[in-house]
Amino acid sequence: MSTLIRLEHLSTEVRLPDGERLTTVDDVSASFERGTSTAIIGKSGSGKTSLASIVGLLNNDYDGTLSYDGRDCAAWNDADRARFRCRHVGFVFQNYSLIPHLSAWENVALPLQYRGGIPLRVIRRRASRMLHTVGLGSRTVCSMPSRLSGGEQQRVAIARALVGDPDLLICDEPTGALDTETGDMVADILFRHVRELGVTLILVTHDPQLAARCERRLTIDRGRLS
Repeated sequence: MSTLIRLEHLSTEVRLPDGERLTTVDDVSASFERGTSTAIIGKSGSGKTSLASIVGLLNNDYDGTLSYDGRDCAAWNDADRARFRCRHVGFVFQNYSLIPHLSAWENVALPLQYRGGIPLRVIRRRASRMLHTVGLGSRTVCSMPSRLSGGEQQRVAIARALVGDPDLLICDEPTGALDTETGDMVADILFRHVRELGVTLILVTHDPQLAARCERRLTIDRGRLS
């Protein structure tokens, strides 16, 4: 296996309301191989989401080195980062993060539309196919998010994250807002597609049972990874 992502001495901090600075990621070094699944486990406030936002190129305010396929991301401007995210990274968030005024298929189509150059009929076909792949039928395809259950919304989010065939999938508490039965069903869908597509998965969670489904488990506490 080849290394997809390498972190070397990554650190970042946030400014608190009283003006003090809090380190949320503290001297983290790690690597993630292509096609593997890794859980980053930690309590609320441990720094796991801060670390995921750096790896996902959502936060550029850090010290240290983040590289993809041996390419240092520090020299990339905002447009470079956005272009890379669109083509290579998928995200699944706890709160689904669907666009409320777009239908299910329109939400799934967004990553393909952002790429440009793909005919609308192809986008529609790929989005609809991916929704069916995650178990959502024709009734759901044209439904607005407000008409969907939590489990259905998260499946739309998974379809959106995977429709562009990303190299990396970052999931931040993907079952955290769901009941146990629905969460297990969503996790089954997620891990099945990760295996079938050979996607590199980084799963951020506080749930040890969900983390146990990953090949590797890392713990983060006060910004330190072990």
